[in-house]
Amino acid sequence: MTTFNNMDLNLLRVFQAIADERSLTLAGHRLHISQPAVSSALARLRVAFNDPLFIRTKDGMSPTATGAELAKPIGRALQAVQEALRYGEEFDPATCTRTFRMSMTDVAEMEFLPHICEKLKDLGPRIKLQVEQLPPSQIEGALKTGQLDFAIGDLPVLKPLTRFEFLFRDSYVCMTRKRAGLPQRRHLTLAEFLAMTHVVVKSVECSHVQLESEFKSNNIHREITLEAPHFSVLPRILARSDLAATLPRGSANVFNEDGRLAVYELPVALPTVDITLHWHGDFDADPGAKWMRELFIDLMRRKDVAGEFTYAS
Repeated sequence: MTTFNNMDLNLLRVFQAIADERSLTLAGHRLHISQPAVSSALARLRVAFNDPLFIRTKDGMSPTATGAELAKPIGRALQAVQEALRYGEEFDPATCTRTFRMSMTDVAEMEFLPHICEKLKDLGPRIKLQVEQLPPSQIEGALKTGQLDFAIGDLPVLKPLTRFEFLFRDSYVCMTRKRAGLPQRRHLTLAEFLAMTHVVVKSVECSHVQLESEFKSNNIHREITLEAPHFSVLPRILARSDLAATLPRGSANVFNEDGRLAVYELPVALPTVDITLHWHGDFDADPGAKWMRELFIDLMRRKDVAGEFTYAS
């Protein structure tokens, strides 16, 4: 029986290299060992886990069901070892090749990622980012285990469970295509708002769930003719239809860079959205993670959320 005490941890590096490269030869090049040495290590891994782990296909070495299941925990374990070895080292972003993992919604990706990538191009050109969208219920566990380094968004359920830093407060507006007959002022009346047909994004993010609940509690029943899965499709939908969308002000700024859309203040007061940066306290002292947190905070607190809109004209 294989246990932690009798497992050669170097075998896990071989597993990770095969999983990433899908080739024994390329895995060997990555680890600076011969292809026969990789094959020998894979044979030992197969005995240890009582499974083939990888099988040869026309697309390379593909993981079995067990191999695919093992990939994430082995990856997290190796990352944890690397992070442990980094403690006490001076962090130099200019030479760092580390991969930072974060959870962001599609709206946050569109608003923040371009600014982050632009900054990293100058300060940390070899730093890598992996961005995914996890349900809020899974984020705390992913931060605790190191599967994620950060989470950014409207995440009030995480505040009692994680370290967090307030970034900025956003509010909601209504946006639609510029066209004849639209109100020539910045605020919509309730009648004008309800006369529009609307597109709604079925997001699980807290603020958007709260938005729909607030409309219902105010007895505001919009005519919804489209439900979309992602905010990223909104600009093209709005530009090619007469639909209206209620969305965060910062997102409206991003979507309306070319000025083709009309943006209005809403006829009803809605709760604001607090955007926060979250991480797990176990990684407070990690110099690289601390540097990235400070970068995010600096960039996003400078972000002009209020912005300037192109209203109907």
